[in-house]
Amino acid sequence: VLELLKGLQRGSEDRRRSLSRLRWALQNKETQQKFVRLDGSIRTLIGLFTSSLADVQMEAARCLHELSHSSDPAVAEACLPVTSYLLTYLSGHSVEFTELCLYTLGNLVVESEAVRKQLLPQGIIPVLASCIQSPHEAVLEGLGYVLSQLLQAKEAPTEIIPLLLDSVLPQHMLRLVCSDPKAGMGAAVEFAWCLHYIICSHTANAALLSLGALPALTSLLLDLASEIPQDAPEGLELLVCPVLRCLSNLLAEETGCEVQIQDERLLIALFLILQCFLQKHPFIIQESLWLLNNLTGECPAGLSA
Repeated sequence: VLELLKGLQRGSEDRRRSLSRLRWALQNKETQQKFVRLDGSIRTLIGLFTSSLADVQMEAARCLHELSHSSDPAVAEACLPVTSYLLTYLSGHSVEFTELCLYTLGNLVVESEAVRKQLLPQGIIPVLASCIQSPHEAVLEGLGYVLSQLLQAKEAPTEIIPLLLDSVLPQHMLRLVCSDPKAGMGAAVEFAWCLHYIICSHTANAALLSLGALPALTSLLLDLASEIPQDAPEGLELLVCPVLRCLSNLLAEETGCEVQIQDERLLIALFLILQCFLQKHPFIIQESLWLLNNLTGECPAGLSA
């Protein structure tokens, strides 16, 4: 590991080779731990990550990405000095580089509360709000991954979701979930789970309802059911699951029948989904029945439908 670090400090050709070797070495947990303990290791890697040489910068980003996979919080916290650079590089670079930075951030967020607490004042929410208007599916999916990790943090209801609600993120998340899934299934799935985590926090449902979340998600479910089984995109069940949960939780809130969905088409859609996924994806059955219960349990209009 020490030899690899020395190689990083030599000329550009040696650096590229050493970074490539280091990237493979950092797939090992013990090597990750040894590397971050070496004096100046992260500082050297950051220097290469901010290099003006694109190939050197990309290899350094891949090394940081390998470090971010560590389940050791000490490794994630050793990467604290790089978070501001990761945020900076989410704009104006190649799609591949931006995607790599996003997944590195997402991985670091999972393992370390210290990383999350540092990223908030560094402006991660405004930066992500800017990224969500990207036209690139890979960037949007990576962004959804970062947000989903942030929203699962224990401090999300008090520290993260209020910041998110003050941004344009919720309306764009809803738009991306309810767009044509064939145009971006991966991103739609990530953002659907993001909406689910927000709804489960019980801190933002009024805001989501004011954005039209209930009719939008209902319309999406009707569209998805209409594609079963003729033209359903692969992995449809991965989107259906969080959408069902979002609707179930919104309907479970004590908001009264006036916001509940009085439309027999939704019941038909649920039965189509049950029929389609019964054999291959039985986990969808429980989700569908939960929504059916919340849809018909307290509202006479739902029962009559």
